[in-house]
Amino acid sequence: MSEPIIVHITQLKNSAGLPIPHYQTDHSAGVDLYAAVDREVILVEGKWQLIPTGMSVAIPEGYEGQVRPRSGLALKHGIGMLNAPGTIDADYRGEIGIILFNFSDKPFKIRRGDRIAQMVIAKIEKAKFVTVDILTQTARGAGGFGHTGR
Repeated sequence: MSEPIIVHITQLKNSAGLPIPHYQTDHSAGVDLYAAVDREVILVEGKWQLIPTGMSVAIPEGYEGQVRPRSGLALKHGIGMLNAPGTIDADYRGEIGIILFNFSDKPFKIRRGDRIAQMVIAKIEKAKFVTVDILTQTARGAGGFGHTGR
């Protein structure tokens, strides 16, 4: 395994006392992000809300932070993210916020310190887009949603 990259983090005032992101196991792909709310938030069924994490990061150039829902919240409570996955660009220095969505038919309580999402640091590749008159052909061609019949 290669050496981990360094991601600088600043804990904001609203995250006092909360843990910084860390890997829960040796083989975890992502780190948990915590709710930095000052009071309990009720996420009403069928609605969304921006939940602060109380932290800002400096992701190295050539990488991104991919913010993803937590599978346990989805399975047990029907809670997901409205823009999953979200991207944190290397030049963004603001507070990370998570847009949680309540897909269930019951209100959901978000408390200070709850694990609300996970972040994966991923290497990115830049593309150069070149206009051409005709694209190379493939067996799939323009077949889109459900084109295989499955």
